[in-house]
Amino acid sequence: MSSFVSVARQGDVAVITIDNPPVNALSFHVREPLMQALVSLRDDPSVAAIVIACAGRTFVAGADITEFGKPMQQPELRAIVAVLEAIAKPTVAAIHGTALGGGLELALGCHFRVADAGAKVGLPEVKLGLLPGGGGTVRLPRLVGPSKALAMIVSGTPVGAREAQAAGLVDAVVEGDLTANAVAFAAGKASAGAPAIPVRDRDARLREIDLAAFDAEAAELAKKARGLEAPLACAEAVRNAITLPFDEALATERALFVTLVAGDQSRAQRHLFFAEREAAKVPGKDLQKRKIARVGIIGAGTMGGGIAMAFVNGGFPVTLLETSQEALQRGLATIDKNYAVSVSRGSLSEEARQARLALFSGTTDYADLAGCDLIVEAVFEEMSVKKEVFGKLDRVAKPGAILATNTSYLDINEIAASISRPQDVLGMHFFSPANVMKLLEIVRAEKTAPDALASVVDLARRIAKVPVIVGVCHGFVGNRMLSARGAEQEALLLEGATPAQVDKAFTDFGWPMGPFQMGDLAGLDIGWRNRKARGQTAVIADALCEQGRFGQKTGKGYYLYENGSRTPRPDLEVEALIRGKAAELGIAPRQIEAEEIIERTLYPMINEGARILEEGIAARASDIDTVWVNGYGFPIGKGGPMFFAGLAGAGKIVQRLDHWHERTGRPAFKVAPLLRRFAETGSWEAGVAT
Repeated sequence: MSSFVSVARQGDVAVITIDNPPVNALSFHVREPLMQALVSLRDDPSVAAIVIACAGRTFVAGADITEFGKPMQQPELRAIVAVLEAIAKPTVAAIHGTALGGGLELALGCHFRVADAGAKVGLPEVKLGLLPGGGGTVRLPRLVGPSKALAMIVSGTPVGAREAQAAGLVDAVVEGDLTANAVAFAAGKASAGAPAIPVRDRDARLREIDLAAFDAEAAELAKKARGLEAPLACAEAVRNAITLPFDEALATERALFVTLVAGDQSRAQRHLFFAEREAAKVPGKDLQKRKIARVGIIGAGTMGGGIAMAFVNGGFPVTLLETSQEALQRGLATIDKNYAVSVSRGSLSEEARQARLALFSGTTDYADLAGCDLIVEAVFEEMSVKKEVFGKLDRVAKPGAILATNTSYLDINEIAASISRPQDVLGMHFFSPANVMKLLEIVRAEKTAPDALASVVDLARRIAKVPVIVGVCHGFVGNRMLSARGAEQEALLLEGATPAQVDKAFTDFGWPMGPFQMGDLAGLDIGWRNRKARGQTAVIADALCEQGRFGQKTGKGYYLYENGSRTPRPDLEVEALIRGKAAELGIAPRQIEAEEIIERTLYPMINEGARILEEGIAARASDIDTVWVNGYGFPIGKGGPMFFAGLAGAGKIVQRLDHWHERTGRPAFKVAPLLRRFAETGSWEAGVAT
């Protein structure tokens, strides 16, 4: 029929095979021949049953999202599913790999679903700021019940074949030849002669639901949405499946989808989807990557231990080095405790915990790192200490081993220049906790070999990180932009805002927490130490640190944390300290509105991002967005700071920066030339240095 859709016969069972690599997306060039095949087989009396299967590594893994927001070429998925579920002979989806989004909706149009034991199924559209638009919110509740459907659709998290079978979504889970098993299943249903009931007509699970209990579940999900529209729309669509006739619920699902796909939040989330994939691209894709089989980690503290866990979780054996047996055992004990917590929460089995612990080996001797293919140092953030470590690695590491530093700020060119193999040196800036946070800033030094860079980018994906390649400057991308924000945070406090007021402006914007609460969580002493190393000061933050107020770790920071609580409480002593420092500086307090807080914190970040692009520290504006969403909690519904500049209006941002620069004279408000060009052209690429 086409190079993308073919039909074969096995007896009186017809097998439709979709072959659209790499993930069999439901593009127009798949949908058109698929519809033709279904109509032809529907009308062919010699065909007793139909199986829909896919070539390659997966079943249909979703719609073609590059088509979103464009005029839809017919036939669309909904029309295909409507034809499919009206076929009077048994239809079976043969699922391997993943059936996601439109792929699962296609399978829901079949009477039955047979899955390979390793398959996963789900409706992840919410992660793109959308809801399933091909009937998923109306059909899935009919198979698994509204409560299970709500959880699957609002989370967007796929479930395995066995769980899907237990829930009623999959009819059979098989080992061996999937297509052969699916054909046998279809033939059996055809020979039985019983009428095949379409999913749309299966209402029994809907009648079981306690609507009040469902509404309570939906309300809890709404609390966690943090201003995102898609989870609420998903919950509304599932509720409609319970309360409305099928066709009416289907129509409302479509109306909600159309609204979401045209909205800023979905545009932002789709932008991030593509941004993550662009960020991982390395020039020279044919580069031969270095083999990385064993990883060495220097430092078993909070960062080193977390980094070690990230590699072990990805299946890599790790040699963990510390300066003393005591420090090593303390680090290993913390790792053991962290895995034990995962077991207690049910997110890790005891068998998996033991298997992971077996991948760790500890040492105090640098010579034991000689067999490692990658060595990451996570020691004290001081140049002399870093150079000393790299000097030792230069003597013991095998030729071709990649030597990485986890520094957050320091000049990696200077570190690389201190040893005989600068081509093997790069930065791997993990974010704390390193075993949880997705972002990995991979810092390309002047002499970093292209194959070393490509190898680490590939490795990052293997340990479930989101890699972004950045250049060398103080603080790289994320922390450099954070510094642009930090000075204004202090100024806002001195001028009359409270920490709680600033933090509320941030959470209202969509951040998970504000900067002062975040500072308390991370530890105020880290920034204090960095400022002292650079000869810088921060009036209020320094005063707090001088009093031993380092945040949650000491029970006091910008807030109080009583009796080991992690819940921040405003502290009158801190507010008195702020007013005292303001008086010393002759600053009279005034009323500060939330809009001003956003202008003076977010806009300088965007401005600094423009400078980063001008200098070629980041290759793309979308790379900066990827850093901030995955590493710093920037609201995903706003797409990252550089994307948000377009949403908010770059002209307005330039105008307000000019206003604040005229009023304060501070460099953070001096508009970068590229930001002005962006306001004029709508493109970040205009005039970017390479």
